[in-house]
Amino acid sequence: MFEGTYTAIITPFDEKGVDYESFEKLIESQIKGGINGIVFTGTTGEPATMTDAEKKQLRRFALDTVAKRVPVIFGTGSNCTLSAVKNSAMAQEEGADGVLVVTPYYNKCTQEGLYLHYEAISKECSLPMIIYNVPSRTGVNILPETAGRIARGIKNVVGIKEACGNLEQIAKTAKAIEGTQLQLMSGDDKLAVDIAKLGGTTLISVASNALPKEFSHLMAYAGAKEFDKAQAILDKYSDFVDLLFAEVNPIPVKYACSLLGLCKNVLRLPLTPMSEAKAQLLCKEMQRLQII
Repeated sequence: MFEGTYTAIITPFDEKGVDYESFEKLIESQIKGGINGIVFTGTTGEPATMTDAEKKQLRRFALDTVAKRVPVIFGTGSNCTLSAVKNSAMAQEEGADGVLVVTPYYNKCTQEGLYLHYEAISKECSLPMIIYNVPSRTGVNILPETAGRIARGIKNVVGIKEACGNLEQIAKTAKAIEGTQLQLMSGDDKLAVDIAKLGGTTLISVASNALPKEFSHLMAYAGAKEFDKAQAILDKYSDFVDLLFAEVNPIPVKYACSLLGLCKNVLRLPLTPMSEAKAQLLCKEMQRLQII
């Protein structure tokens, strides 16, 4: 259902709040770059430091600006199941095309708790749902057998965004969901081609904030099973991607986008601007690649 490259988009801020002038510029650059869809208020969008009122206004702006040119997915996850249910139902009412729901963080629930969490959301939100596995941030890991159970038991769950970083586990997940509606999706730019070889259909990308055209081409090649061409693109930008994760996401990618003139380099505490030494390395790499 959601194939190709989807950008996990940053949220531009200024001293007053969300910088909507920059946000429009950023969204238009994504669509012009051929991106297949956009994920708003995912981790990269810093929703944890936004108020409910800000997120509501952002969702309205996103839907109005995209204007159905590409699918819009909203991050609606929470470590409180009731909040995740409410957020997802609200996204449906407002006109989203899908929701991205991260595993409950901090609580460290069981695998049974994970299943029941997603089941509860599905009862109140019929939108296509992508579940998001990123144990380095949440402390919870969707095991392959749980992914298989979800695939067979919760019909509107259409994808699993994998960012566990463990290809052996991802291969087991690919096997566990084989023959179901659940698409395997990469949440890790560096593993996009490897996951595509396992049957992955989609990359939810951080790097495409800065390089929508290039990372759209990458997944177009991967989707056509031209893996050598896809890998060649990834290899070209390998050092750039590494630097995008040299500090906590989205610190580096927001700096990269500021160098491209897409936004200001403003983050909200507890996130801070990229350290000077690493910022210099990222700037030099972008110059070497002639991105800036």
